[in-house]
Amino acid sequence: MRKTLSNNWAKCGVKSGDTLLIHTSLRRTLTKYNTTPQVVLESFLDVLGEKGTLLLPLFNFDFPKGVPFDIRTSPSHMGALTEAGRLYPGAIRSGHPIYSFAAIGSNAKRFDVDNFSGYGSDSPFAILRELNGKIGIIDLSDLHSMTFYHHIEEMHEVPYRYHKNFTGEYTDANGTTTERTYGLFVRDIEKGVLTDVNPMGEVLWEKGLYSGDRPKEGTGLRVIGLKTQKSSRVGSGGARDASAMQL
Repeated sequence: MRKTLSNNWAKCGVKSGDTLLIHTSLRRTLTKYNTTPQVVLESFLDVLGEKGTLLLPLFNFDFPKGVPFDIRTSPSHMGALTEAGRLYPGAIRSGHPIYSFAAIGSNAKRFDVDNFSGYGSDSPFAILRELNGKIGIIDLSDLHSMTFYHHIEEMHEVPYRYHKNFTGEYTDANGTTTERTYGLFVRDIEKGVLTDVNPMGEVLWEKGLYSGDRPKEGTGLRVIGLKTQKSSRVGSGGARDASAMQL
């Protein structure tokens, strides 16, 4: 089964040596193939090979609510595959208490960062872009997966978001607990800003930039590559142009 999954991912655009950020809803995959999150994780690592890197979102939204964050034990809120990645031997976890990532593989140490802003120029999103990485999505809409758009929005300082700081109790990898402050580029709710990036997803399909399958069809995996080129613009109504993407 692991080999079957690896072959599926390869057909959708995952290649040996890639640096891949993967967002997933695994319910259909686990049922269809009678498998486990651990096997799915290893099937991606098989395709990526020794020179590849797998990046998984370990987003946890408790820190802004006053819940202490422990980089060693605070769980991911992003599903079973991400928890398997967090617990994988040798996985490196980036330091932001809200938008952290698990990195496994050749470039994992590049993601060993303690970035202040979740989407900023020193964040794992920026590192992924610098590495000309890829984003893979299984059975999720763009709205529920493409957090990368927020990195692009912060790089352009779009007017419908603003910088907000959150302070709380933070325990590092050495077990030392201190009070720390981290930032996020959040949408301005008072301006009535809503997030709807699904139309952008359709643009990416129309331009042939997504490879693979649409959500809930076939493997459910679609893949898009990133580039370090500048974007043309980001519009005031949303992420009109994903600058690091192949647009």
